[in-house]
Formats: sequence, structure tokens, C-alpha cells
Amino acid sequence: MKIIILGAGQVGGSLAEHLASEANDITVVDTDGERLRDLGDRLDIRTVQGRGSLPTILRQAGADDADMLVAVTNSDETNMVACQVAHTLFHTPTKIARVREAAYLTRAELFDNEAIPVDVLISPEQVVTNYIKRLIQHPGALQVIDFAEGKAQLVAVKAYYGGPLVGQQLRQLREHMPNVETRVAAIFRRDRPILPQGDTVIEADDEVFFIAAKANIRAVMSEMRRLDESYKRIVIAGGGQIGERLAEAIESRYQVKIIEMSPTRCRHLSDTLDSTVVLQGSASDRDLLIEENIADADIFLALTNDDEANIMSSLLAKRLGAKKVMTIINNPAYVDLIQGGDIDIAISPQLATIGTLLAHVRRGDIVSVHSLRRGAAEAIEAIAHGDEKSSKVIGKAIENIGLPPGTTIGAIIRDEEVIIAHDDTVIEAGDHVILFLVDKKHIRDVEKLFHVGLSFF
Repeated sequence: MKIIILGAGQVGGSLAEHLASEANDITVVDTDGERLRDLGDRLDIRTVQGRGSLPTILRQAGADDADMLVAVTNSDETNMVACQVAHTLFHTPTKIARVREAAYLTRAELFDNEAIPVDVLISPEQVVTNYIKRLIQHPGALQVIDFAEGKAQLVAVKAYYGGPLVGQQLRQLREHMPNVETRVAAIFRRDRPILPQGDTVIEADDEVFFIAAKANIRAVMSEMRRLDESYKRIVIAGGGQIGERLAEAIESRYQVKIIEMSPTRCRHLSDTLDSTVVLQGSASDRDLLIEENIADADIFLALTNDDEANIMSSLLAKRLGAKKVMTIINNPAYVDLIQGGDIDIAISPQLATIGTLLAHVRRGDIVSVHSLRRGAAEAIEAIAHGDEKSSKVIGKAIENIGLPPGTTIGAIIRDEEVIIAHDDTVIEAGDHVILFLVDKKHIRDVEKLFHVGLSFF
């Protein structure tokens, strides 16, 4: 596939890295020559320096015969104009734009072929807000991913000493919970993936990914670790777009406080939010945190744009007694360094956004793609189309499907039913199939499995 990416920042660069390794023809456009040189040295891609909204630059990047334009520059306006130019002058089939400003996003009539022709809108702030909201709803989870509009969920938990299944074989999960269907999709032990078998023994500190119907998630989590109590008191550091959206989404169910430095922003938050308490000050102010009873907080969320400020305020909040801290980290290199110590969960907006983008770039009928363990693995939701003659998966039992190495099928969603995958489970047309890949180089092979007919090859 021939893809033009506008913007060589963290999202554009990460997307180029993902796609270049999958035999795509990638061109990255940016005004920053140094960034382009860095990307060009590391990846097998073309680079073009210039403003991505200009017709001459788009033509130079190969827009005449491009299959897709992905506009992820830091400017909403540049992204939207680039999609307009690509549509009008080059008839680019698929146009994806990152748009952050809520004032644009709330006007759906802006984005169609008669107005601004954007096929897919990506809002990183909304993606991250939804991601954090799911983590709040499942205390103790490291990652929570929805499939088939939330009918099934993939959850990552760290196994703790004292969990009923720790030290026992996976096949005993069924004995512990005879009425609950679940499947362990993968285990990461000391940062290395283990493909789970019936005789695999779960050890303390294993990161366990399991899939189950949404209603059964809490019961399965209780087998791996002692269950955390539901959160009640939540403190948010940073009243930017993510902080505001999150507070708006959860304030009816939780006691929420926001700490924000800017007096102007504080006034806006006070006018916009209903029951959230807005505090003007620094989240790294020890006296302020003590005064606001941080020791009683169930969770402290550092959501500013400054990684260092997020890390320091999180460490301080934990030291002062906050039960759990989650921190947004924009620099992916920091994520692995800090997660799991005093900071319980580090959230990478780039990785969350990349997953949303990849779902629209994959071939075959891939509904969603989710980056797991900071990009080390992926979970994919694919729809089985066709019939037994045109499809490589329909009418076959899972044990007879030639899955690529390191790939497992965790569950199938058929209409409203969540079916946990077993070797003899037969895939039918229209099934949503949830796959887990610990080796991303086999993604193209998975796409081929779910592509109908011979045209893909």
C-alpha cells in the first residue's frame, strides 16, 4: 500500500516505523529536515521536506497514485486542508486526519465530501480519555481493551503472591471458575512472551493477558490477584483537554478534584464542570497536596503535557499516601523506565493513538488494532467474510487454521454472544475474531488469513 504520512513527530514517526516493517511504500512529509533525516536513516522510507498542505509538496510525495493520506501534523488546520487538497486534486481514496480542537469535532457536518473530505477523524485526547476511563472502571488492571463495542474485553493484570491461580497450572482456571468462560491469551514473564498452554504455571509478577465477556472480567481478575476496591476519590493533575474530558466523563460517579496552574483555565473548568472541585496551584506543591488530603485519594492522575512535571508530581503524591498513581508520558523512552515502581501505570498517548490509526491502515477486514505492552505485541479484531471457498478461516476449526507463529485466537464474538476460543471452535461468516500476536512481523500473514479471495496476493 502506498501511504503518505504528514508529520514526522512522535505519532507520525511511530506510525512510519510500524508500517515500514510491513512492506508498505511509505513517504513522510515534514518541515523539519533534521527529523526527516533521523527517520530516513533508521527506516526504509522516502522523505519530503515542506508543508504537507501544499499541492506541490503532496505531488512530490507521490499523491498522484497514493492509496492513503495520514495527516498527523501538530496543526489541525494543516491536516484538514491537506485532506481537502488530496481529495480535490489527487482523488486520494482514504484520508485520515488528526484533529484535536473540540470545537471542530463537535460539528459532524464539517467532515464529509461536500465540506472537508476527511474519511477518518482521530482525536488523541478522546482516545486517551477513553483509555483512562476503562482503567478507572477496572481497579488493578494494567490495560483494558474493548472489542465488538465492549461485548468482550482483553485485560492485563500483574499476578501477585496469594492469588488463587499463582503457582498453579492454567488448566485449573476452569476448575476454579466452572461457570466462567475465559482464555489467557499471553503471559509476559520478565519482559519475555510465553504462549500459554494448559500446563503453563502462573508465577508471581507475571503480566497476564486474558479475554472474557465484559461481565466476567472482575471474576477472572480475582483469580490472579487480590481485587482492589472500587475507586471513589480521584485527583487529576492538569486541567487541559484530557483532564477536562476525563473529569466530565467520570464526575457523576466519583469524587473528582482537578489541580491546574492557570487561573484562566481554572475559571473555564469551574464554569464547564458540574461537581468537580477545581484547585488553582501546582500538583508538585507538597503543602497543597497535604491540605487536599492526598493520602485519602484512591487514584492520582498526572495528565499535563510535561513529562517531568507528571513524573515528579506522581512520585510526590505516592510518597504522601495516594493509593495508586497513573501518569501520562509523552516520551515513549520513559515509559518502560518508570512503570511498575512508585508509578503504577504509565500511559503513552502515542501508542494509544497508533492503535486507532493502524486499524484503518491494515488490509483485510481489520476492525481494531491495539498496541500491548508499550508496542511489544498487538491485539487485533478481524471479521471473517466470505464462505468456505473464498475464506481461509470460515468453516474451519481453530486447530486447523494455519496461524502464524506466536499468534493465538482468544475469542469470537458471534452476534451478541462471546465465545471463548477452543481448538474445536469453528469460525463462521460474520464472526468477530480476536487475535493476539506476540511477534508483530507476522501481521501481514494475519491480514492474508482474513482477506477474501485471491486478489490480496
